[in-house]
Amino acid sequence: MTKPLLIEIGVEELPAIPLLKILDKIESSWKDILVKYSLESNFEFLYTPRRLVIRAMEMPTRQTDSEIELVGPPVAVALKDGVVTPAGVSFASKCGVEFDMLERKDIKGKEVLYYSTISNGKETQTLIGEMISEWISSMAFGKMMRWASRSDEFIRPIRWLLVMLGDEHLNVELFGVKSGNTTKLHRMIDNDIATIESIEMYETILGDGGVALNQEFRKISILMDFGQIEKKNSVVIERDDELLSEVVAITENPQALLGSFDEEFLTLPPEVIITSMKENQRYFPVFENNKLSNKFVVVSNALTNDYAKVIDGNERVLRPRLSDAMFFYKNDLARGLKCDGLEKVQFIDGLGTLSDKIKREEKIALYLTDKYSDRLEDIREAKSLISEAINLAKADLTSEMVYEFTELQGLMGSYYAKEFGYNSIVCDSIKEQYMPIGDGAELPTSVFSSIVAMAIKLDTLIGLFSVGKIPTGSKDPFSLRRAVNGIFRIADKYDLAFDIDEIFADLSSFYEPFDLELLSSFVIERLYKAIPVNPSIISAVLSSNERDICEIFKKSLALNSIVTRDDFKEISSTFKRVANISKDIVATTVDSELFSEEAERNLYSRFIEIEKSDFSSYEARLEALFGLKPLLDNYFDNVMVNSDDETIRLNRQATINAIYNSFKSIADIKEITI
Repeated sequence: MTKPLLIEIGVEELPAIPLLKILDKIESSWKDILVKYSLESNFEFLYTPRRLVIRAMEMPTRQTDSEIELVGPPVAVALKDGVVTPAGVSFASKCGVEFDMLERKDIKGKEVLYYSTISNGKETQTLIGEMISEWISSMAFGKMMRWASRSDEFIRPIRWLLVMLGDEHLNVELFGVKSGNTTKLHRMIDNDIATIESIEMYETILGDGGVALNQEFRKISILMDFGQIEKKNSVVIERDDELLSEVVAITENPQALLGSFDEEFLTLPPEVIITSMKENQRYFPVFENNKLSNKFVVVSNALTNDYAKVIDGNERVLRPRLSDAMFFYKNDLARGLKCDGLEKVQFIDGLGTLSDKIKREEKIALYLTDKYSDRLEDIREAKSLISEAINLAKADLTSEMVYEFTELQGLMGSYYAKEFGYNSIVCDSIKEQYMPIGDGAELPTSVFSSIVAMAIKLDTLIGLFSVGKIPTGSKDPFSLRRAVNGIFRIADKYDLAFDIDEIFADLSSFYEPFDLELLSSFVIERLYKAIPVNPSIISAVLSSNERDICEIFKKSLALNSIVTRDDFKEISSTFKRVANISKDIVATTVDSELFSEEAERNLYSRFIEIEKSDFSSYEARLEALFGLKPLLDNYFDNVMVNSDDETIRLNRQATINAIYNSFKSIADIKEITI
């Protein structure tokens, strides 16, 4: 038998970000609890700023009965000369019966004591309080609160509790709050308490009281408001998914409203205005003709027939925020783009100050400039500009704007650099110095900017390894894995040769001696995460002693295109045989004059054609090499590789070894597993 279940935990306003971070865990935790208590059922988890809700339309009213089976010690151990031993007594006690009531059962050829009984399922209403307590305890929000004289804690004080199974209100206590038959409506309703007599009417009563219970409905409602505002005012509202989720979590009666601010603030960089609106006020930026306008959208939680005052209030709140930003901006421009003060800011213990870091970054950047000189138009000018970019990159860290909005570092430096007339390529590189900031994030837009970004990442990576601050397990406080992934993506995009062993060995002279092999291993390990192929393919490429990141990417992807074909398993058996034969062969010279069989002449002739061909890609070369399969099969069928004649035998082994080594210039085929 099933009945509808409703659990509403009423709280003071929940902070949005901690709630959003664990939403999935909150829902999965209740699912796990249902399984634990043998009460599996479909349910929905709903929330508003002031309530956490579980609603199930078909909740079992009791657990199903279950058979409990207990297996005891062997009978020979439980009974000695007809006398019950302590082992037998202990098992009987565990089963809660007299020894004579125990059964015997043959298990794996041994006669053992056995007992079975039926456990009657408990009524759901007797379990629900315990289940709710477990659910609440599983919510790891991070910072928690204690209130009144209580020692237990939760993210916010719990103020009311409503638990219903069918039409019955269950007696449950949580954090000293006893469940009742009421809920609370929107705060702006004078009498905000409503009685709930049935689960079916619960959501309707909330809706009439200004509370949209379903978070997805609130989201859709906001987006519909956006659409109407855009159509009416010929504007475009930025859809920021994270901000939208946050706004959904802090509203019960969302209403999107269009406000405005003074046009004079548009002289600020757009990102400053947008950041100030989003961070401080949770406003959505508005664009007209592809430019930021002096309008914004606020999602109100008010319950009123006149939103003019709400709009006016939000406009008045925004003005001082933008005035502060304008003040910071003008002060920064008056001060100039300088690194003064960075010599007093410690970077990492053992690596000096930020000024010291800049000096190392400049050395690395100039090294990379020489390495990639063929990708830059004027190497002398490039070196001068690279040095300038590196030395200006962190100047905005001492600015008032970045002190207020730390996420604008780099970006503000680029704006200030433009204002002071620096070369546009320098300005762009300052803006792009931290790119990419994550998986799938934007990459620098030029080789010049890439050199700056790589130099910064390389100094952090090598520097931290040189002082022993190496990521362990899941701990990576300095985001070194992200730095390596960024280097991979930049090198791959611009086809920048990056031999791991060579470059790290060259750059290590800028640091105290450390274990270079450990650093190389760390970087190579990241390749298995960065390249979306079977790990054995990457191992095969690395076994060819390839250490250039770009080539590893190209070779792995080329090999993967063949390995993932349906017929590869059949193809691979022939080439695994080639690898096995070549395992202990050192002979490399092939004398075609010693060929006596047509099969070996045909194979070697085609192989030499491949060797002399100029292929446009690794994939094309691999296709040609794997195309040797029919000739190899014919060779193995008709040619005795291990001939009794040593000269013939060594020549034939050399033929097979030459084919294997040709593959190995790309990847060691014996490492591939499918």
